[in-house]
Amino acid sequence: MSTAPHSRKSPPPDCELSQRDAQVSTCDGREQIVLVGLDGAEQRLCRAHAAALWLTDPTLRFSAKTRPDGISAVMRQAFGREGGRR
Repeated sequence: MSTAPHSRKSPPPDCELSQRDAQVSTCDGREQIVLVGLDGAEQRLCRAHAAALWLTDPTLRFSAKTRPDGISAVMRQAFGREGGRR
């Protein structure tokens, strides 16, 4: 059994982890969206990256770890502010 202290902070989103230049961020917001693939692998992303990935990969689903307002933010990002209303 490990006695090492565990961090209570959430890990940074995967899209932030892959950023090479900290001065140039393409991430949109601090909200973490958790998408899960068919293999069960989780990806933690900002809403802009989550929207782009979710739209291009139909096998991804939202994890129960993602708050409902986070999912709504991804939908607004993916489909626009009006939500498709005419």
